[in-house]
Amino acid sequence: MKRMRTRLALLGVLVAMALVWQGVQLARFANTPLRGMSTDASVVLPRGGTLTGVVRALRAQGVEPGPAWYWPLLARLTGAAGHLQAGEYALPPGITPRALLQAMRDGKVLQRRFTIVEGWTVRDLRAALARVPLLRQETAGMDEAALMAALGAPGQPAEGRFLPETYAWVRGDSDLDLLRRAHAAMQRALDEAWRTRADGLPLRTPTEALILASIVEKETGVAEERAKIAGVFIRRLQRGMRLQTDPTVIYGMGPRYAGNLRRIDLMTDTPYNTYTREGLPPTPIALPGKAALHAATHPEPGDALYFVALGDGSGRHVFSRTLDEHNAAVRTYLQRLRAQRETGNPGETKQ
Repeated sequence: MKRMRTRLALLGVLVAMALVWQGVQLARFANTPLRGMSTDASVVLPRGGTLTGVVRALRAQGVEPGPAWYWPLLARLTGAAGHLQAGEYALPPGITPRALLQAMRDGKVLQRRFTIVEGWTVRDLRAALARVPLLRQETAGMDEAALMAALGAPGQPAEGRFLPETYAWVRGDSDLDLLRRAHAAMQRALDEAWRTRADGLPLRTPTEALILASIVEKETGVAEERAKIAGVFIRRLQRGMRLQTDPTVIYGMGPRYAGNLRRIDLMTDTPYNTYTREGLPPTPIALPGKAALHAATHPEPGDALYFVALGDGSGRHVFSRTLDEHNAAVRTYLQRLRAQRETGNPGETKQ
């Protein structure tokens, strides 16, 4: 009997030692970084997926996941068992099995980013979205009318209606999802700019403010000039002067524009030619950012009615009160441009 108790005691010690050893091994597994990952690696847990599938996916990528049976044990210890959320999860250097399971438990899916650039056209935007890997493409067969209908804005021109910002997205999202968010963001930004607009503007609707903002966006990339340029256009509208802005002409030319705006182009009438037509063009000509929206609705006061590029590569402009002053500034610009071409430094072009 005594011998039996001794054996049982010894067996208990061995079991305890085995459990301790196993606990140590599990802790080491839980906190040891996974090895064999490539740069920007990730793993996808599909809806209804299992840990077995995750381990299989890791191995398929060349990752060493360790003993497969450790994963369900660790999942129970971390509270992830039965609570794994579908999605794509990043595998940054140094990630451990514990950290990966906690991310899956908490739904911390990999967020990718897409930036809409200020001054893009809708065509630029859609082309950029079409090049994004892993983003589902839902709008490829849609024209702009169908696109706006899908966004709940039937009959609304697409140009100018998407706010330039950086948007996070996750695997499974589509181009339509991003466009829907950018459209809603632009509507909010436009509503705010219109609600807080300065008094006495010759703009009748928020859409007219959006159109003007798009012109301001294309005319300058210099932040402190936006409100000043908006002021020039506002004063021209108030006086019944044509806007005479090159970016609207270029937009109206469409694919005919080859990078060089000629005098005949300025004289050829289109709905967007503000040299031949009075007032604003019928739609925006680009996607304006929040700063351009603010400038269009909060123009800088002053007496300048003209501006021309400085031509020194800075992107800045010379502002003039009278046509004579403006013509002198244009001559200076052209002289500087000719000098730059002769020295092989084209500088900036006038637009």
